[in-house]
Amino acid sequence: MKNTTEPAAPAKKRLTTSAMIASIAGEGQPTRPAPFGHALAALARERQELVGLTADLGKYTDMHLFAKEFPERFFQMGMAEQLLMSAAAGMAREGFVPFATTYAVFASRRAYDFICMAIAEEDLNVKIVCALPGLTTGYGPSHQATDDIAIFRAMPNLMVIDPCDAHELEQAVPAIAAHKGPVYMRLLRGNVPLVLDRYDYRFEIGKAKTLTSGNEVLVISTGLMTMRALEAAEQLRADGVEVSVLHVPTIKPLDEATILAEARKPGRLVVTAENHSRIGGLGEAVATLLMLNGVTPTFRQIALPDAFLDAGALPTLHDRYGISTEAVCAQIKSWL
Repeated sequence: MKNTTEPAAPAKKRLTTSAMIASIAGEGQPTRPAPFGHALAALARERQELVGLTADLGKYTDMHLFAKEFPERFFQMGMAEQLLMSAAAGMAREGFVPFATTYAVFASRRAYDFICMAIAEEDLNVKIVCALPGLTTGYGPSHQATDDIAIFRAMPNLMVIDPCDAHELEQAVPAIAAHKGPVYMRLLRGNVPLVLDRYDYRFEIGKAKTLTSGNEVLVISTGLMTMRALEAAEQLRADGVEVSVLHVPTIKPLDEATILAEARKPGRLVVTAENHSRIGGLGEAVATLLMLNGVTPTFRQIALPDAFLDAGALPTLHDRYGISTEAVCAQIKSWL
């Protein structure tokens, strides 16, 4: 008798990442633990005026490393983000340099008015550093800060920074501490990928840097999407597509001169890539800049949709919403 039993399908690898604090690092990718926390503690050894504050999220913003080494300079404000920002403003008035940490959704949505009135309007020297930016958690709309850049770009006096990796975070901490004035910086926490060290990269406030060169596509990217753009550029090169990646860590103020110089080079598709809603982020900032200066290349956006996103495992969500390396490659190919 003929055996008609079909062979069993191979079992799918089970995703084990936590929805809340899942790493964005790929399998086998080098990482560095808690780069922000370590960099802040190292700087605080040299600068006695640095203080750290958080709203019940020390462990989840890597501020616990600062708290352990400098307990007398650490302030746990509890689950009260408005109080967190107001206290940071008061400390800045007394000559301290406060680093205030929470989740990006809580700073941008819950504490917006306090940041605006107590910090930005007074141009105080407060550094607001926020974890879970964009789609870096699977916990759904309550924790996914897909609109924080749009919210804070519109606030006068406030610098906005979106670092790519551990290497850049380590360099950005002393840079924003040296800057006189309020700063909002997105934070990648935990085991953070290490990418930019291979490109002889040095972070400078307000400066965009070209990481790879190519004459067919220009990707203008920020935050973790620079990592994705670099990975996509390598894959596309194997298919004969040459991609230039321009990393823009400072969203405000924008490095207009560098972006315009790169976008004016003829014959290239120009693509912006960001871990943020397509509304109000890097893409719209670059599009406005190009139009106002009469620069009109073929232009496309890679960004999160104007929607409340699903909960789930990050690899699945990144594919679904178009910000995984494979999705970036597919989108660029479809536009060529």
